[in-house]
Amino acid sequence: MRHTRRTVLAAAVVAGALASVSACGGSGSGSSTASSGSSATYAFWDPYPQFDATSDWGKAVAACGKQAGVTVKRTGYDTSDLGNKALLAAQQGNAPDVMLVDNPVVSTLVEAGILNKTSDIGLDTTSIQKNIIGAGTVDGAAYGVPIGANTLALYYNADLLKAAKVDPAAVKDWASLTAALKKVKAAGKKGITFSAIGTEEGSFQFLPWFWGAGGDLTKLDAAQGVKALSLWKGWVADGLAPNDVLTNTQTTSWQEFATGTYAFGENGTWQLGNAQKAGFKYGVISIPAENGGAAPVPTGGEFVTVPVQKDSSRYEVSKKIVTCLTSAKNLLATDTTLSYVAPTAAVQSEQVANNPLLKPWVSAVAAARGRTSGGLGVKYPVISEQLWAAVQGALSGGKTPQSALAAAQDAAAK
Repeated sequence: MRHTRRTVLAAAVVAGALASVSACGGSGSGSSTASSGSSATYAFWDPYPQFDATSDWGKAVAACGKQAGVTVKRTGYDTSDLGNKALLAAQQGNAPDVMLVDNPVVSTLVEAGILNKTSDIGLDTTSIQKNIIGAGTVDGAAYGVPIGANTLALYYNADLLKAAKVDPAAVKDWASLTAALKKVKAAGKKGITFSAIGTEEGSFQFLPWFWGAGGDLTKLDAAQGVKALSLWKGWVADGLAPNDVLTNTQTTSWQEFATGTYAFGENGTWQLGNAQKAGFKYGVISIPAENGGAAPVPTGGEFVTVPVQKDSSRYEVSKKIVTCLTSAKNLLATDTTLSYVAPTAAVQSEQVANNPLLKPWVSAVAAARGRTSGGLGVKYPVISEQLWAAVQGALSGGKTPQSALAAAQDAAAK
């Protein structure tokens, strides 16, 4: 087991990294701490302050505690706040027993020495898709169990494309997508909306295009990345994408698409429910790679983790809680509630059988990459911050894609 504890200064540095990997926000309230080994109350923290005890998620957590023979005291925080509170709690020796965290945060918490390996706790992850578990794997060891995954694709307005005489099935690469956007514009409508905001959301949305050109996050200024940023810059300059992508969050970008005036909207699995309420016929296609095929997309989603405790006797019950939450039955129920694609093939099949609209998302998740995978770990937040700064610099007109990414690479390498 990993019992290393760093200094408060080190934790503060990691806390800064946590702030940069947060892709969404809320306002958590309340706190709880792990009790002694004889206590029948176990602390559980998650990034879902929007769900109270009466929600399906709240009920699932409580039921898993009851099944383990304990009471679970659940506290929801927003993503950044959760990670920072976890670092402080670990320094004070009162970390929660079980914690659900956004996948890029896992490597940061591992670096701080506050998470147990799943193998040390006895948790089985063999049925989890390798690319999904990879987002929570550091140096070959998994440090949590995913409750599901989400990712990005292109929603399209079927009625608008039909009027512009665009066949969405013909959109297979960047050239055909750009041609489709031009046809839509010529028909008097708008092309594509996405989020290029200066936060993790902007990096998250840019990664499919960056990776789709063959980009490498350790070489931001290579030709591949420049081509991807040039694509986005060209769309904005030519009026195929709006200027407000610079300030769009994924939510406001979705709201633009939902007006029915845009042909395409880059967004995630979590908008599926909203898409069905949009009032127009829609479809979903993979984000195309530069020269064809589906571009790799980033893996979103959370991992259930077991923080290091002074009293290791608590781990057995924590293991039961995690096992319950990630059982096939709960993955199916939870992932439907949270609009997640399950991390196992068996449950994915059930999901698609229950909701055929999830089929393209299952395919997208199968091809997704963890943002911290490939040995990036805690380097990712630094790289991501420079990447979104480069996107902002280029799309605002202040820099060329080449100069913006050169500056990003220089800053990330320091």
